[in-house]
Amino acid sequence: MRFIVSGLFLFVLFCHAAAYDPLDPNGNVTIKWDIVSWTPDGYVAVVTINNFQMHRHIISPGWTLGWTWAKKEVIWSMVGAQTTEQGDCSKFKGNIPHCCKKTPTVVDLLPGVPYNQQFTNCCKGGVLPAWGQDPQAAISAFQVSVGLAGTSNKTVKLPKNFTLLGPGPGYTCGPAKVVPSTTFLTPDRRRKTQALMTWNVTCTYSQFLARKNPNCCVSFSSFYNETITPCPSCACGCQNKISCVKSDSKILKMVGVNTPRKDNAPLLKCTHHMCPVRVHWHVKLNYKEYWRVKVSITNFNYRMNYTLWSLVVQHPNLNNVTQVFSFDYKPLVPYESINDTGIFYGMKYYNDLLMEAGPFGNVQSELLLQKDKDTFTFKQGWAFPRKVYFNGDECMLPPPDTYPFLPNSANQDLFSITTFIAAMLLLLVAFW
Repeated sequence: MRFIVSGLFLFVLFCHAAAYDPLDPNGNVTIKWDIVSWTPDGYVAVVTINNFQMHRHIISPGWTLGWTWAKKEVIWSMVGAQTTEQGDCSKFKGNIPHCCKKTPTVVDLLPGVPYNQQFTNCCKGGVLPAWGQDPQAAISAFQVSVGLAGTSNKTVKLPKNFTLLGPGPGYTCGPAKVVPSTTFLTPDRRRKTQALMTWNVTCTYSQFLARKNPNCCVSFSSFYNETITPCPSCACGCQNKISCVKSDSKILKMVGVNTPRKDNAPLLKCTHHMCPVRVHWHVKLNYKEYWRVKVSITNFNYRMNYTLWSLVVQHPNLNNVTQVFSFDYKPLVPYESINDTGIFYGMKYYNDLLMEAGPFGNVQSELLLQKDKDTFTFKQGWAFPRKVYFNGDECMLPPPDTYPFLPNSANQDLFSITTFIAAMLLLLVAFW
């Protein structure tokens, strides 16, 4: 019995750790409901989705929000979003609700919808940039009119079992909690109003829940060693090995080969690592006061364009970044006393789109870092990142003992081995 309890504790601890991101300890997606007016049989609410994650976007085809009604509520109308199904509304005569399902599923509207269907911060196809990259765009909102719901704070029941897809699995949402009412300022900023009732739902992301295997890998190379350290074999799993496509395949000439599928199934280029994305870190040059790194990101998925991509790197010398040449860069400081992490993303209208696999399926930049004479070294893999994230998911790094090493350290190791063998031979001769 004690073993079962201990095992359960470890399982819960592991799941909790999998949802915790050490580079973004406070990151979450918060869903806020503000009741702004009462109706004869319910209320009108503004629902706001804030992506408070520092480096994880919600990419196309966007977010999907779901919940379970506590009573027999219906949605009379929506502005700025819509449910994917209407459900059975046959019991209603005259006005037909927008949705009668017990468990509605809501999606954002696409850009360009008629003006009378739009709402503030809506209609972006569900795409939400990360808060650390673009806080003004990291918000989505819609208005919903709910019926059969109660008409006061005492009779309204909070929805249950919230779910969030962003766009795939990985998010776990907590229960709705009533919080102090949100306050609003009028357009002239001279009058303050507040919501009649407000509740929040917090959703956190776990890469462990999102997928069984990593979605990216990292390879290394350097000017001081001819050896290239590749991504580990089958770093992202080899379940797609049977259906992968070779560079000279006739499939690539077929019309529609780059069209994404509804289930987001990838069409990967055949590689030994079988990852959709590879990040390559190359130590390029060594100056007296600086050193230079080239970073390349390659897309191996023929069905995926990354319209919003981000790269997070943890490295001790990122506290002395002098220049980043063709990516935008921001320090990412989850702990105020440690500045060893940065977020890279593409320049707008230049390289913010990472195309699908092919000749244009890569972006690259170079970094110039100032040396700190007290800590700087190329030995023992110091020049390479400790952690790498692409689009919010941690990439698989090669084993540390395979990193490119300095020739002088190799010579010292070779000298030590040779000396040891010679000493052993002398001992054998002496005892012979």
